[in-house]
Amino acid sequence: MLEPRFLYGALYLFVICWSLEAPMAESGIGVNWGTISFHKLRPTTVVDLLRENKIQKVKLFEAEPDVMRALMGSGIQVMVGIPNEMLSVLSSSPSAADLWVRQNLTSYIGKGGADVRYVAVGNEPFLTSYNGEFQNLVMPAVLNVQQSLVKANLAGYVKIVVPCNADAYVSASLPSQGAFRPELTQIITQLVQFLNSNGSPFVVNIYPFLSLYDNGDFPQDYAFFEGTTHPVTDGSNIYTNAFDGNYDTLVAALTKLGYGQMPIVIGEIGWPSDGAIGANITAARVFNQGLISHIMSNKGTPLRPNSPPVDVYIFSLLDEGAKSTLPGNFERHWGIFSFDGQAKYPLNLGLGNKQLKNAKNVQYLPSRWCVADPSSDLTNVVNHMKLACSVADCTTLNYGGSCNEIGEKGNISYAFNSYYQLQMQDSRSCDFDGLGIVTFLDPSIGDCRFLVGVTDKDSDSSASEAAKHWWFLLLLLFLHGTFWLSN
Repeated sequence: MLEPRFLYGALYLFVICWSLEAPMAESGIGVNWGTISFHKLRPTTVVDLLRENKIQKVKLFEAEPDVMRALMGSGIQVMVGIPNEMLSVLSSSPSAADLWVRQNLTSYIGKGGADVRYVAVGNEPFLTSYNGEFQNLVMPAVLNVQQSLVKANLAGYVKIVVPCNADAYVSASLPSQGAFRPELTQIITQLVQFLNSNGSPFVVNIYPFLSLYDNGDFPQDYAFFEGTTHPVTDGSNIYTNAFDGNYDTLVAALTKLGYGQMPIVIGEIGWPSDGAIGANITAARVFNQGLISHIMSNKGTPLRPNSPPVDVYIFSLLDEGAKSTLPGNFERHWGIFSFDGQAKYPLNLGLGNKQLKNAKNVQYLPSRWCVADPSSDLTNVVNHMKLACSVADCTTLNYGGSCNEIGEKGNISYAFNSYYQLQMQDSRSCDFDGLGIVTFLDPSIGDCRFLVGVTDKDSDSSASEAAKHWWFLLLLLFLHGTFWLSN
């Protein structure tokens, strides 16, 4: 007769396997949910926003506990990411991979749990600007995480992917000439062999906006889906938009490796609405609606007719006001919703609603703003503005931004208010040596919105979860060191 502990173990395994007997993901439109923001909505509010808009697929950049808990029981399919910074320890320590899977998957998966379909090992780890820093860590990390999934009885359901930037492949001029960068050929071959044997798609991030932003000679209409006066002719194939051309360059590159039919998922694609010339509400709406209509038409591309990508994840769900602006000020303005879950423009995601629905029950700070005191001498305000903008987000004030033309006093007020809201409207944060004053009249001007911050009642628990996250990373580093000492 089996001992009770074996009976319990068998029962647990049966429940897990039974709960995971679900159909594979259907093609569809999803979103990237990033959380690098000064003003975070409660995760439960964001999950409600996803469900209200019938969005059934979400991509996360890491497994934040409060986010994972909020997704439990939601029915939303999840791709959860592992940051590049963790590749080193995961590539060298199977124990660290086991721990990651236990902490970030097993804890949340099961009947009534989070519906995790993919684990993204790294995020654009082959990016040219990383100078090969993560290149040799990817496959060892992938194999260790895969073994951990096998041990946890999750490998048949949770698939590993590696999101790649489109700069992983190049073309002399035509999509049909696409090939992976020479220094990546060997590792990409290993990766696609692994993906193919495990039933995983190739995940790629494509950004026509960046092609336009980085190249002054790039035809603007070619970045969109409305037709172009600069089509690309490639033999019998004609390309009228940058997305199709880029996508088929990848198809050609995969074909050269012998995997021309590999399923492809678009991990990130979108258009920013602020922070640069060409980044505005109108362009973002036209691009995203054009993209969705193009995908939903099932026309595919010249090299894959009638076969669109498996899934497409719009970048992104919400604006992230604390992101690095190193690539450009537009980095903080990719959201189809503003930071507080309010739709920026009408958009039909093709999921049932004709347009986006706003987040509900958002907890705002009181309706008050910090502005420049009109009775003060603002001669010596420059240092105060620099201080405010070094901490808060002032990217809309820069050239091409929605608040770029509101005048000197408007710029000062915007900077003051951004800092004031970030400090949760602490009265002292609107002093600025007597140059600031609190007002109850909304100072927004035209398209330039002076924000009011949101308050998160779960902030204490969020801090606690952040502490747990750092302890987890420290534990991984400890395991990493122990592994190398034992070898």
